[in-house]
Amino acid sequence: MPANAALVDYLLTRRSVGPAFLVEPGPNAEELKTLLTIGTRVPDHGKLAPWRLVLFVGDERRRAGAVLADIAKTKNSGVTEAELDVERQRFLPAPLTIGVISTAAEHPKIPEFEQLISAGNVAFNLVHAANALGYAAQWVTRWYAYDAEAAGALGAKPGERFAGFVHVGTPTTRIEDRPRPALDDVVTYWSGQ
Repeated sequence: MPANAALVDYLLTRRSVGPAFLVEPGPNAEELKTLLTIGTRVPDHGKLAPWRLVLFVGDERRRAGAVLADIAKTKNSGVTEAELDVERQRFLPAPLTIGVISTAAEHPKIPEFEQLISAGNVAFNLVHAANALGYAAQWVTRWYAYDAEAAGALGAKPGERFAGFVHVGTPTTRIEDRPRPALDDVVTYWSGQ
């Protein structure tokens, strides 16, 4: 039996729960501090902290969705009202969304790629932290992570980009496991050839 069987079981059974199935309550102030502390305990070559976090809570979730809808409307004259409603709901009903911004920049010793994957580790650690605290979470990107105007409106500064958005809340459903790749399909042993 593993030294930490509960942790092994969690890692073998963790599921993402989409924002539509995440509701109040979300983390309280103390839990949020713990969640963010765990989230930022990641590999970080050079101790650069090449990331930062933007929190979307309360009424600001609705305002952020309205901003996305406005941007979507200006970029696509054929967008339907139903599609705009989807944008308006992007940060709902999940009580908390954490935008993980990569601040990766040129450095004499640490490649930008390493800095970027450090931000990815933050996003995934936030998912683990949410689950450890009894909540559920999902890490997504969506179009607004890649659109400079939308990313800027959501808090990214010039030269920064979103590694993703982590939605956190109380799950209303248990998500069934999805098929996972067979280890034989994705694992090889290096043989020097």
